[in-house]
Parts: sequence; structure tokens; C-alpha cells
Amino acid sequence: MLSFLCFLIFLIPLCFLPGFWWVVCSLLFAVSFVYMFFLPYFFCWGNLGYFFGCDLISYGLILLSLWICVLMILASESVFRYGYFSGFFVFVVVVLTIMLYCTFSSVGLLSFYVFFESSLIPTLFLILGWGYQPERVQAGIYLLFYTLLASLPLLVGILFIYGSLGSLCLYLLCGSSSLVGSLFYVCMVFAFLVKMPMFMVHLWLPSAHVEAPVSGSMILAGVLLKLGGYGLLRVFPVLYSFGFGFGIVWVALSLVGGLFVSLFCMRQTDLKSLIAYSSVAHMSMVIGGIMTLSYWGVCSSFALMVAHGLCSSGLFCLSNISYERFGSRSLLISSGLINLMPSMTMWWFLLSACNMAAPPSLNLLGEIGLLSSLVSWSWCLMFVLILLSFFSAAYTLYLYSYSQHGSVYSGLYSCSLGYVREFLLLFLHWFPLNLIILKVDVTVFWV
Repeated sequence: MLSFLCFLIFLIPLCFLPGFWWVVCSLLFAVSFVYMFFLPYFFCWGNLGYFFGCDLISYGLILLSLWICVLMILASESVFRYGYFSGFFVFVVVVLTIMLYCTFSSVGLLSFYVFFESSLIPTLFLILGWGYQPERVQAGIYLLFYTLLASLPLLVGILFIYGSLGSLCLYLLCGSSSLVGSLFYVCMVFAFLVKMPMFMVHLWLPSAHVEAPVSGSMILAGVLLKLGGYGLLRVFPVLYSFGFGFGIVWVALSLVGGLFVSLFCMRQTDLKSLIAYSSVAHMSMVIGGIMTLSYWGVCSSFALMVAHGLCSSGLFCLSNISYERFGSRSLLISSGLINLMPSMTMWWFLLSACNMAAPPSLNLLGEIGLLSSLVSWSWCLMFVLILLSFFSAAYTLYLYSYSQHGSVYSGLYSCSLGYVREFLLLFLHWFPLNLIILKVDVTVFWV
């Protein structure tokens, strides 16, 4: 694990050399491909050291982090072209990659907490430095205070675990649920629910997405929302026996909130805001699956987290491509894209189909597993899940039809075929999303 970390650290000097933008991008691609061959073939931790280690859950999310961070540089070519502090931009992306790598590979709860919070700082720099509008300052403050306010009780809970058990190693926490009380349970869980985010503490996400550049939206939707699910999976060995009593509260709140957010999506006219709210709806099902504390629910939640990271990131790339042509993200202005960019309509269709969990995408596997786990946990949830699945397809069709069909409002009547870089970027989102399902036994059922 330290070899990959050293490789990422030694990339930092290259970020400030002139003309090394694509060199850093190519080296990150190389380390992503090399890391694919380090798959741990056993249930337990592998590549284990004093500070870092890897099991199947952290392996999948580390690989997702490396992949999304590479695609962030590939999607932000306008920063390189117009010289908006391009060296510092690549530096921020590499530092964010290092923070995420250390977060997912930490074997101690305290180091996990430190890197979990540290990943907020490069994201804040991306929003404040390369955001589109003056409101990005308010969005950054929302992101900062929502996360920090919820994370301080988590730090107190971690210190309480250390005082009671004398250890913070993740693989030594099993069977230590005797110290759990209701206040301790809420302290340990609430920070991760805000990060996912759960309904009622989700207001920071749409504002952060709308004001962030395309790279900030990609990393927010692709990886940072998965930090909450990963944290829940790591702390539940301590909270396992106590979680059965509180599970119904979180499941009901998340699923009903996901239904409300799906209705919000039907009223959005901003492309990025619609995709951001759809992320909240999808994460509500992930929260429900994890809170059932069943094997099937945990495996399906992990599958949907990986699938949503690729699919939602690709949709944000598409919205940025249309924004660069029209100068607006409004569906009322940027409609009729099939007339302007007919070659890009296929990618809108493919990623929209994945967003509504059409086969053969990994989203389908994750949602089917979550539906099965939640209905087997309580058959009363069937009615909410029916509506949630219906509205998920409805707002995705609304997004596709309103953006692609209709007359071009802005006066652009010439065809735009798109750049090879953009097609490569979208292919690298869509292809893994539909390829991973061929190796389901590794990606899901060994978790």
C-alpha cells in the first residue's frame, strides 16, 4: 500500500512543471491500471501494515477514487487551455487523491477520521477556486459547516472507543458492542449520514454541486458521497447489536426522504441541480440497505455505491459539455441538444438508462439486491419502493427528453460533433459501469 502512496506523493512536484498536465494524467491512468491487479482474493485484510491495509470494500472504493480523479483531469481541459492556475489545479486533484487513498486504506479509526475530514479541504479549494458564480462562497460554507458540525461528535465517540477498548484497529472492533448506548450510537452514525447525505441534512449537496466546477461535481458525486457508506460499514461491528432497534428510524426516514427528493427532481430546471437531487434519492436506498444490517443489503449497497459513482459522474460530465456550448445549465435554454450535438445524444441515452437501472448496468444489480433486502426486512416498505423506482425512471426520462428534444432556443443551429477527449471521457465512465457486472462474484458477493 505504501508503494502506491509514495507514487502519488512523488507526482506532486510534476504538477507545477509547465506542460506536464497530460503527463500527470497519464501517470494516474497507469497507477489505476496497476492497482487493478492488486485485488485481495481472500475475505480478510491484505497488504496489511501498521497504518494501511486493504480488503475488498476498500479495494473497490480506492480503485473508484483513482479512476474518478483521473477523469477529473481529463474533464477539466478548459482549465489547462485557458491557464486558470492549471498547475495548482492538478496539485489539488493529486492531494485529494492522496487523501481519499489514505481514507479508504486506513486500518485505525483515528487515522480514518483525520483523512476523512482532510478530504474536505481540497474539495473546498476546487469549489472556491474554479466555481462558476459568486454564490460558490456560500456553497463552500454550507459544505464546511454541515460536515464539521456533524463530525465533532464522531471524534468524541472514537476517543470513547479508545478509552474503553484500548485499541482503534478496524479489524479488532468485532464483538465489542457492550459499550454502546443511544447517545454513542447517534454520535458515531450521524456524521456519516450527513456525508452521504440523508434527507433533511442534504441541503449542502445541491448548492455545492451547482456552484462547483465539473471536477468538483465529479468527485462529490463519485467518491465523497461514498465516504459516508464506507464509514457506516466500518463502525457497524461496534454498533451491530444496538443497530437493530434504531434501524427502522433510519430506513423509514431515508426512503420517505428519497421519495420526496424524487418529486423535487421533477420540478428542477437546472441540469446539475436535477442530477444532484437524484444522487440524494439513490443514496437513500443505500442507507436503507446498510441499516437493514443484512448480508444481502450490505453487498447490494456496495454495488450501488460503485455504480452510482461512475454513472452520476458521467452525467455531470454531460451537463458540463452542454454548458460549454450553450453557456447555461437551464433546461429551458439548453433544450434540443439532438439538433446541435446528435452524436452526444447516444451518450445521454446510455448514461440515463444506467441512472434508471436498466440492464446490463451495475445499477440494476445494486437496486435489485436492495429491493430484495428491504422487502425481506419489512414487506411494508414495498409500497415506498414501488414509488421510488417509478419516480427514479420518471425524472431520468424527464432529464433526457427535455434536454434532447424540442427546439434550440439559444440561436445555435450548427452541428457540434464534440471532441475526441469528450467521447473518451464518457466511454471511460460507461464502459466500466457495464463491464463490472460480468465479474459480480468479486465485486459484490465477497464483500
